[in-house]
Amino acid sequence: MLRGSFLTPSHSLTGFARGAHDSKKLFIKLFKSLAPGRAAGGITIDKATMKKEKYLKGLIYIVVVVLLNVAGATLFFRADLTKNKVYSLSDASIEAVKNLSEPLTINVFFSEDLPAPHNTTEKYLADLLEEYALNANRYFNFRFYPIGGDIETNPTSKRNAELAGSYGIRPVSIQMVESDEVKVKTAYMGLVVIHGDLIERIPAITSTEGLEYKLTMAMMKLGNKISTLLSLDGKIEADLYLSRSMAEVAPLMGLKDLHDLPNRVEAAVTKISRRSYDRLTFNRFDPQTTEEKQTLAERYGVLQLGWPDLSGGKIKAGSGIIGMVMRYGDKSVTIPILEVNRIPLFGTQYKLMTDQEMEEAVGGAVESLIDINEKVGYLTSNGTAPRFDRNPANPMAPGTSALNNFSATLSRNYAVSDVDLKADGIPEDINSLIIAGAKETFTDYDLFRIDQALMAGKNVAVFVDAFKEMQNPNPQMAFMQPSTYTPVRTGLDKLLAHYGVRVQSAYIMDENCYKQNLPRRMGGGQQNVYFAPIIENDTINHDIPFMNNIKGLVTLKAAPVIVDEKTVTEQNLSAATLFSTSERSWLKERNISLNPMFLKPPTDAASFASRPVAAMVEGSFTSYFKGKPIPEKPAPATPEGEEAKQPENKAAAISQAGAVIEHGKPARLIVVGSLDMLTNSLFDEQGESANATFVMNLMDGLNGREGIAVMRSKKQRFNPIDKVPDSVKTPVKAFNIVGLPLIVALFGMAVYFKRQSRRKTIRAMFQ
Repeated sequence: MLRGSFLTPSHSLTGFARGAHDSKKLFIKLFKSLAPGRAAGGITIDKATMKKEKYLKGLIYIVVVVLLNVAGATLFFRADLTKNKVYSLSDASIEAVKNLSEPLTINVFFSEDLPAPHNTTEKYLADLLEEYALNANRYFNFRFYPIGGDIETNPTSKRNAELAGSYGIRPVSIQMVESDEVKVKTAYMGLVVIHGDLIERIPAITSTEGLEYKLTMAMMKLGNKISTLLSLDGKIEADLYLSRSMAEVAPLMGLKDLHDLPNRVEAAVTKISRRSYDRLTFNRFDPQTTEEKQTLAERYGVLQLGWPDLSGGKIKAGSGIIGMVMRYGDKSVTIPILEVNRIPLFGTQYKLMTDQEMEEAVGGAVESLIDINEKVGYLTSNGTAPRFDRNPANPMAPGTSALNNFSATLSRNYAVSDVDLKADGIPEDINSLIIAGAKETFTDYDLFRIDQALMAGKNVAVFVDAFKEMQNPNPQMAFMQPSTYTPVRTGLDKLLAHYGVRVQSAYIMDENCYKQNLPRRMGGGQQNVYFAPIIENDTINHDIPFMNNIKGLVTLKAAPVIVDEKTVTEQNLSAATLFSTSERSWLKERNISLNPMFLKPPTDAASFASRPVAAMVEGSFTSYFKGKPIPEKPAPATPEGEEAKQPENKAAAISQAGAVIEHGKPARLIVVGSLDMLTNSLFDEQGESANATFVMNLMDGLNGREGIAVMRSKKQRFNPIDKVPDSVKTPVKAFNIVGLPLIVALFGMAVYFKRQSRRKTIRAMFQ
């Protein structure tokens, strides 16, 4: 018996050389030769040899897999297949870590064995920090401090927990399901960014949503803060005002440790000063006279207390003042270090700040005083909407028409300066100006100031409120006699028209709108709110970088914003519509009523068309006052009863040249036809909705931070599916219901007949 393995190449070549077999016979011989035992031609297969070769192949596979993994650990690459590059760093993030000039360290504190979905948050954070490290220079570092098991018995966890506490990272409460029960567990899920002597905390990372944005903004904030602190002219004053008379009534107020307050405040100021390059100095004042106390209360809002004779006359009637004021230049921030609470049944309670709260308050005051962020101006004159407003029915909760949410979000990203055209005009150090819902007339001098700011390269954003609402003073008659709407005429429209933008005095109605759920007592169902159009993805201009990832918006009481292409071309500018309503929208220009029950679409098909809601014009603008004299500044108001006197103007005969900038530097003008885009009804408190993302991206686009805008909108919560017309839906449904099962059946039949044919072929070979 000839023992060997498989047919060697010499056997095959010999067969071919002899020409003894055709292709069919060769296949039969190979098939029989590979069969175990004795085969045709006298060749047999050793089963032990086959087994050895099987193990050898398995070993080779294992070696190849190991080598591939070793190569992958050093020669790896990453591919982000998501459309918005959600799992890749933005250019702004890469620039932030690539250009570090001092060591920056990120310390992460996470509890071990976290339940879903929090266990994936730590993994995502680790991958994100690895991505930062790959793109950073040698100054970037990060480290994880795990906290697991029983902290009291685990020395490592206890040490890491104490370190987290020293940075102000506290455990947070999370829900978990265990043994079919919902339980609450405390866990550490935070990090601290250390840059130089400064720190920035993200105390609770409960979601991966916007984590890259938060990290990058924290790093950029620290960099800006360092450069600003080093360039300060003088020191920041931390003044503690504490009357000596307060010591007598402190025990009655439950403030037994009031005597130690100055030492605690000084320690907090000293600690923050060490982190701020010794730019803080502590002062203590003891106001004695009534005039001093009254002045401090009026100027800074420091808490002033007064009391009658107490404890049977042992404590005489008196007054005292307690509070802290941080000052730099002409700016000040008051810190209420004594909290006053009125609790039912328990009466008035007093509580001093803790050391941690005091450090956080001092650090926040420093940031507010030195303006570490870029400056934007907000017009407060000419009847614009106030940045902060209160609801008269509930002073603790702002109304839906207030701009509180927008203002708070804007202040977290920019240093906001109030601009009054009637007083000091537009400051030179702002990058952009916001004009929101102006209702009062702009004088020519006001328009001149806005025009020259645009000529100087300052960007302008205008949010228009096209109509002024006059509500019925009698709420009981509001249904029978609803509000009336009159067009707003401020004079700003002629300035915008000169730049190539025209706002039409009309409200846009749209069949593709927000639908309000009706209560049962009104019949249930949904009510179309036609004056709240929904902006679909296909009507948003994604060619503009800060609009790229915006998938949908909601507007309210919007007016059409039309670009005059002729004017734009004549001034050699470029213009673009940011977004528009659907093709099923129409205009309401007169007899306006915003009661959804009385609104009906028009019957004329020609009335329907897509309407632009926001537009942007950019380039080097030509001044509206080119070739015109400088408008006269309005004279100050004359007190009642006095006769206005015309002062002698001896300089009137002197001519001017170059006082008007006729051709400006490159700038941007953005006009949005809906003021409500800024109100609490459409701008959420967290600043994470699609509308809030659009508004903040717009502000970033005006201030040269388009990279930040792209990073903010990478991961949108509002990510609707593209709409498909009915002409496509029906065939797709039919295909899913009938077509797919039919294809599977046909494929099964094809496989069946192929196998039958193969059986017949093999049977024929051996017959």
